[in-house]
Amino acid sequence: MTERAGNRLSKIVTRTGDAGTTGLGDGSRTTKDSLRIDAIGEIDELNSSLGVLLAEDIPARVRAALLDVQHDLFDLGGELCLPGMEIIKEAQVARLEALVEEFNHDLPMLKEFILPGGTRPAALAHLSRTVCRRAERSMVRLHHAEALSDTARRYINRLSDLLFILGRLLNRAGGRGDVLWQKGKNAAA
Repeated sequence: MTERAGNRLSKIVTRTGDAGTTGLGDGSRTTKDSLRIDAIGEIDELNSSLGVLLAEDIPARVRAALLDVQHDLFDLGGELCLPGMEIIKEAQVARLEALVEEFNHDLPMLKEFILPGGTRPAALAHLSRTVCRRAERSMVRLHHAEALSDTARRYINRLSDLLFILGRLLNRAGGRGDVLWQKGKNAAA
């Protein structure tokens, strides 16, 4: 951490947000319920949900990939905090696409929908996927009001794909298969 960031973060209680506004990275202020702050909050929640998944016993390769994603999500939060800034790069999207191919390679083809569950790590990956989709919806709403980079939106879309695949992969790593949806399972009951 730079000395500037260290000094900036040394005072946590500032009281500057008590009136319902918050500061952006460019020094401007906006309401805490703005589309931009909503998207920033969704990305923060996503990063936190990945932190819970990382607290589990998961394969080293998955752990390394998710740690990289957490760093990317801080980049994305920075991009959202600085209107007009583009921090997420095409290489970060390409890295996610390569991970999707790598982790999906040995998984059996899906013929049915799956339920989000199985092992605890798999369930947490699915929970993170749903948080990711919500973050994506927030980013799309923000993009309708203000320009947002296509790369950032592609990144978050690819991340949800990766988290779906990781849910399947983590079930296998835990000795389970996919939890298959059974159409109409309880319809006759």
